[in-house]
Amino acid sequence: MGNIGEIIKDRRKEFRLTQAQLAKLAKVSINTLTQIEREEGNPTLAVLNRILETLGLRLTATVVE
Repeated sequence: MGNIGEIIKDRRKEFRLTQAQLAKLAKVSINTLTQIEREEGNPTLAVLNRILETLGLRLTATVVE
C-alpha cells in the first residue's frame, strides 16, 4: 500500500469525487487536501481523521496497512 496521500487520492477517485467535493465534505480547505495528497503538508491527526472518515476509512487501519 502507498503513502497516506496516495491512499486518500485513490479512495477519492474510487468515489469519483473531485478534490473540491472531498474538501467540502470533510470540512477542510482544498489547499490542505491538495498538500496532503501530494505529501507536502503536515496535517493534524484531527484533519487527517476527518478526511479518512469521510472516505469510509479509519486512521488506525490505514496507518497499520
